[in-house]
Amino acid sequence: MAGHSQFKNIMHRKGRQDKARSKIFSKLAREITVAAKMGLPDPNFNPRLRAAILAARADNMPKDNIERAIKKSQGGEAENYDEVRYEGYGPGGVAVIVEVLTDNRNRTAGDVRAAFTKNGGNMAETGAVSFMFDHVGVVEFDAKVASPDDMLEAAIEAGAEDVVSSESGHEIYTAQDTLAEVSKALEAKFGEPRKSALIWKPQNTLAVNDDQGEKLLRMIETLEEHDDVQNVYANFEVSDQLMSKMSA
Repeated sequence: MAGHSQFKNIMHRKGRQDKARSKIFSKLAREITVAAKMGLPDPNFNPRLRAAILAARADNMPKDNIERAIKKSQGGEAENYDEVRYEGYGPGGVAVIVEVLTDNRNRTAGDVRAAFTKNGGNMAETGAVSFMFDHVGVVEFDAKVASPDDMLEAAIEAGAEDVVSSESGHEIYTAQDTLAEVSKALEAKFGEPRKSALIWKPQNTLAVNDDQGEKLLRMIETLEEHDDVQNVYANFEVSDQLMSKMSA
């Protein structure tokens, strides 16, 4: 079992501390409401809702906010959002996938296109870059819950496909249709995971120079700050020197 998405680590170091907490909570609430509206309002029987609640807890979203977002899905006041995936290329030919929940496709498409264009990238047709990623499930735990060997053994027993353990934690990758099953099996052994969700995992990563990397990180930051954007994935790696510069 091997393989790792360096993009995830980059964005973990760079990412959410730069964003206003209210904007994070708004996005999390939107995903919770959509997930609850599409399925049952009980996370025990709705894997997507469970994933959304785990994400909310990881960002310290108050319990009242979570419950309010679920209740909103059952009332008549919940907005209707479309799930849209945009694809394109960033500086250095890096493949980028953008997942959004929007109530206005034209507005969001224009904003996403502008973010690509202004930072040296370009939009592409749906499917143009997603073949370079695997759409898989991931379950994450803090490093302290188990040793790498114990987590590997438990993940294999649960039916996982890949495990990556590091100082920042354990990442267990699964097929899309086994995510809920694997997540529940590991939770029974190690407690609630910090994340359980479907992601786009790059099959390979591209190295970019510091100039390209700086533009790329700015583009991703612009996209992530958009109210409608839920997730951004890209297949690149940058130098530690640039990461230190960008996070300073």
